Amino acid sequence: MEKIASFKINHLDHPAGIYLSRKDGDIYTYDVRICKPYGDELMTNAEMHSLEHLLATVMRNGRLKDKTVYVGPMGCQTGFYVLLNDVEPRDAFDYITESFEEIVRYEGEMPGKSKEECGNYYNLDVSCAKKIAKTFLNRIGK
Repeated sequence: MEKIASFKINHLDHPAGIYLSRKDGDIYTYDVRICKPYGDELMTNAEMHSLEHLLATVMRNGRLKDKTVYVGPMGCQTGFYVLLNDVEPRDAFDYITESFEEIVRYEGEMPGKSKEECGNYYNLDVSCAKKIAKTFLNRIGK
């Protein structure tokens, strides 16, 4: 099989940040690298899950909600994929950064924290999501 693009990236030289990973027609895939692979501590399952709920909710309610296609964690526990419909890198960077800033300020209940709304609601915690969001913003100089 042909090696996919994401496996061609040297993960030893891949710091935290927001990167355009690929473009498929009008869909732009952004790699939101929260942890430097093999350099930073990985996110725990609870941190990833909590951030997933808040980040997806914030982005699907934000100014580019109609262009937000997908928000989900990387299995390697170092970041998230954000797929946006026809959003160029500069605007995507600003939107993703604004979303993380909103999470740091968030004071409400965890979205989707019930058995009816989530397959494992036990490990959801707003403070986990806020901690990781703040860590990411610090790592990218915001």
